[in-house]
Amino acid sequence: MSETPDPREPALPGWSHTPRVPLQVSPVFRRPFKPWDIVAWFWSRWFWVSEKLLLVGLAFVTWAFLTPSLESMATLELWWIGAIYARNLVLFTAVAGGLHLYLHRWKKQGDRLKFDPRPLMRKGKQFTWGGQVRDNMAWSLGSGVTVWTGYEVLLFWAMANGWIPALTWEMAPVWFVLVFFLVPIWESFYFYWIHRLLHWPPLYRRVHALHHRNINIGPWSGLSMHPVEHVLFLGSAMIHWIVPAGPVHIIYHLQYLTLTAATTHSGFEALVVRDKARLALGTFHHQMHHRYFECNYGSLEVPWDKVFGSFHDGTLEADAAMKERRKRIMG
Repeated sequence: MSETPDPREPALPGWSHTPRVPLQVSPVFRRPFKPWDIVAWFWSRWFWVSEKLLLVGLAFVTWAFLTPSLESMATLELWWIGAIYARNLVLFTAVAGGLHLYLHRWKKQGDRLKFDPRPLMRKGKQFTWGGQVRDNMAWSLGSGVTVWTGYEVLLFWAMANGWIPALTWEMAPVWFVLVFFLVPIWESFYFYWIHRLLHWPPLYRRVHALHHRNINIGPWSGLSMHPVEHVLFLGSAMIHWIVPAGPVHIIYHLQYLTLTAATTHSGFEALVVRDKARLALGTFHHQMHHRYFECNYGSLEVPWDKVFGSFHDGTLEADAAMKERRKRIMG
């Protein structure tokens, strides 16, 4: 982690922290092809202390101790649906609420690695339920957790009845492991196209504008969306009607979508423990999208923004190009 921009590249104004720029997409899509860079990229995102590895562990714990047996979910019953809803409610509150308290309320690491120098908004006419945090919590817990649970229940119920392919370790151990690695790649592809759709003016005004109330973002902002956007965004997990997966993969997929929404919108690049950045959180790449809107619709995993000319790499040159693009869009 870097706390100062690369001295060869001047920092964009208005930010309290920027990483080294220009931002780089996955080395899988860079040329010249450098195998060692690819290994280092995946190692940093998957192993040692990484969010993805922690989520895989959480998925196994959730399946083993916090989820009814697959057989018992063959019939839709309130007791197990309620249990999954309560579990998801507690999990999201623990992650988003814990990060909010630690980073924004108690300010345990001050402004270190904080992208936007401004505090979260306490008031604002754009918020349905008052201040930013209260509004974000209402949409996240009221709609977000409900839709998350709905997809999980649907997939478990269908799997228990044999309507979608179920995968076990014994059936295909290599594929069983690969699914964990493929979910983030699929999500990067899916998210870009859904996100571009949500920026189509009619959908933006009626749906996605609710999420973009958050120009300066916090952990509760990530899942603060219109119910229609929740249905579209979390619909990524419906790929398992086609691609074989086990119950633990479904749990991981939906936790990856929801819990990383809180971490990546934390407003901080990393969690600092004992004076060192220990766990990556948000990205400057997506933080810029919330401030500038018409850039960085996807992620750095799959470079659709570079393909379609909406990539902002954090440099002054890219900023000028983005402003010109916005002028053309506005007519």
